[in-house]
Amino acid sequence: MEHGDFLIYVLVFLAAAVIVIPIFRRFGLSAVTGYLAAGILIGPSGFGLIHETQGVMNMAELGVVFLLFVIGLELKPSRLWTMRKNMLGAGGTQIVLCSLALLLYSNSLV
Repeated sequence: MEHGDFLIYVLVFLAAAVIVIPIFRRFGLSAVTGYLAAGILIGPSGFGLIHETQGVMNMAELGVVFLLFVIGLELKPSRLWTMRKNMLGAGGTQIVLCSLALLLYSNSLV
């Protein structure tokens, strides 16, 4: 991805967010759903404003790292300790159910 393309992609992302998020908020939907819809709209499957998906995925991974860093800064260890049973129970259940679903799906392909 060239520097010029990078800046254009950033502007497209920002414009999509500025347009789509208030619309979703107006209808009482979450911002995360709005970001997903904006990504679908501007991606290769939608209007095709973003063509180079590998460069965008690298940028998105960096965004996830920053998000996790911010969550880590705001989370207190005492709160994490009180949530341990819920996190282990819900997280463990999610891992088991997703693993079973992927196992069943992969077996149906064979």
